[in-house]
Amino acid sequence: MESRSDRAPAGRMTSQAVHRPNGVSIAVSQLESDGPVVVLLHGLAGSSRELVPTAQALKGYRVLLVDQRGHGSSTRRPDDLSRGAFVSDVVAVMEELVPGRRATLVGQSMGAHTAFLVAVARPDLVESLVMLEGHPAGSHDAVESSSLGRYFDSWPAPFANESAADAFLGDDAIADAWVADLEVTADGLHPRFDADIMERVIAAVHEPRWAEWECLKVPTLAVFGSDGMFSAAAKDELIRRRPETDRADLAGGSHEAHLNALGEWIGVLRHWLSHGPTASSSVRASGT
Repeated sequence: MESRSDRAPAGRMTSQAVHRPNGVSIAVSQLESDGPVVVLLHGLAGSSRELVPTAQALKGYRVLLVDQRGHGSSTRRPDDLSRGAFVSDVVAVMEELVPGRRATLVGQSMGAHTAFLVAVARPDLVESLVMLEGHPAGSHDAVESSSLGRYFDSWPAPFANESAADAFLGDDAIADAWVADLEVTADGLHPRFDADIMERVIAAVHEPRWAEWECLKVPTLAVFGSDGMFSAAAKDELIRRRPETDRADLAGGSHEAHLNALGEWIGVLRHWLSHGPTASSSVRASGT
């Protein structure tokens, strides 16, 4: 039977590590091109692997796919898990690998939050910003981050095989991505992240960032799946607090729309990269 590894997206990339203070290493994959630069940032408990299909759809662009600290092939247990550390990592990646060039930052969920804070801190490096299912509001639920930590800690890892992981994690888009990203070891399949690290990371993301959002200067597109995690009121507040923000509402897709509404997501992203901000603050995705 075909495994998820067999189904992995094909495409030639170069890979390297960007070294950071205190022994932290940030893994980066690149699709080489002389075209405009795009930096892709994954969500919590993910890795750049799940954004490979997005990268491969961006023909003619120089695409950098970053494993954020604590995730994927980057340092698994860094001491500093502040939002500032994540921002500094992205800045360091850009300054080392595409020096003197500006980029469009594209992030999903936590990655969108990182990208937004990079754009606030270093607008000189950012051509534009695309946030897929990202939001600066944070969370008022004090136990939400600990609940996520307990969930990840409940995984009976190592899994004996992909079938065992499937049986526990389920068959939705994010579960498929988690299973595809499991690390093969002598004793079974392990996640490429630690539960306590994920809890600390998301706790920092849950701090409200409205002040930064309202002073954001770069052109920005907020994209939401039709079955995503944000309410209509939350989406509207995003625009109300920064009216120049463009918005695209996908006709399909969940919080992981880059996985389960890929064609529509790519259509919106490519249109933005080609045409930039629209005349209005809200656009409906066409998927073309």
